[in-house]
Amino acid sequence: MEVKTKKILIIDDDSRNIFALTAVLKAKKYNCLSAQSAKEGFDILQQDKDVSVVLMDMMMPDMDGYQAMKKMKTEPLMKDIPVIAVTAQAMLGDKERCLNAGAVGYISKPVNVDELVLLLNKYC
Repeated sequence: MEVKTKKILIIDDDSRNIFALTAVLKAKKYNCLSAQSAKEGFDILQQDKDVSVVLMDMMMPDMDGYQAMKKMKTEPLMKDIPVIAVTAQAMLGDKERCLNAGAVGYISKPVNVDELVLLLNKYC
């Protein structure tokens, strides 16, 4: 019997971050999709109903993670998908700002994999 793993969508404008996160998460048996912009991520979320959580880079050109989470909350197909903020911003108040914007969790870069897996296990 095959166990169906929920999918994680990684939205990050830096392909190196996507590559590193995907490699680590696949080693932990997660199924990953990726997008290099919020718009590309929205397209994936509209088409793939098996995405259980989004890892969102907060600092992206065009539409940053804060704007993307705000837009997700207005879309019926995306409003209930949990978002974990993944950001290099680790200043005082950044975590609260991400959580207040709608993220269910916050991970600073460089990513602590054990901390990320603990968060993911709540939603996958």
